[in-house]
Amino acid sequence: MKPIILFITCVMANIVCFGQADTLTVPVADTTPVKSTLTVGAVYANNASYYGQKAEEKTPYIAMAATYRLKAGFYFSGLAYKLLNEKTSGISAGSLGGGVGFKLGTRLSADINYNHTFFAGNSPLLQAGNPDNASVALTYENWLNVAITGDYAFGKSNDGFVTGALSKSINLFSIGKKDIISISPSADVVAGTQHFYQVYQEEKKLRDSLLGNVLGPITGNPPSGNPSKTVATTSFKILSYNFKLPLAYNRAHYVIEANYQLSVLSNNVESGSGKTNSFVTLSFYYQF
Repeated sequence: MKPIILFITCVMANIVCFGQADTLTVPVADTTPVKSTLTVGAVYANNASYYGQKAEEKTPYIAMAATYRLKAGFYFSGLAYKLLNEKTSGISAGSLGGGVGFKLGTRLSADINYNHTFFAGNSPLLQAGNPDNASVALTYENWLNVAITGDYAFGKSNDGFVTGALSKSINLFSIGKKDIISISPSADVVAGTQHFYQVYQEEKKLRDSLLGNVLGPITGNPPSGNPSKTVATTSFKILSYNFKLPLAYNRAHYVIEANYQLSVLSNNVESGSGKTNSFVTLSFYYQF
């Protein structure tokens, strides 16, 4: 039971970030499995989060994910997601990736991974300009779990992020003899650059022009965003503080989970300075 609880905790720490190593990465356990495993999952989210930030448009989505993990610690993952507000049919984005997790000590583990996301044209997602992501994470497991993750996102722009996180998995009670209700509160702080937002603003202007919504040159209204701040994107600064509260029903091979995330954005953030964002996800995972 413990491996599946740890596995879902790792997943939900990442699922709301959508294409980075805070939405949908695929399940990766933090212990070496006794056998090769295949994990599949389905997720609904009321909005896509990118390190606690969200796009100007609402982006609720559903997603399907799968990870195949070898005994040696290597794993391969794939996912597909659909934005529910899109009027067009078909998949909104898909991702392929791989990595390796390994122990550095009794309580210290590491994970190195890379993934590439295939975004549809004119995607409204904040991170669509940086489809490639390489990540390195260190996790120390004790009464309180401590993790630090470094991400390098690149594509049309280049950005670096560092996330420091604290989490605790708590078993609450059991309904039957073979299940556990658990809660895994966590808090993290994210620092990074924001070149991706410049690309997002450029792509948004293009999407608006295709929809006939470019009013600035005609009416004199300023464009969305804050172009005067774009020079700040080269600086590495605190971006957000994120608090997550996943509640899970765990059995031997599957997990059903509801997660609430509150993100408090710093004054350095261009996409909504000083604001708070809320995200809700519902997920189901099954491990073979």
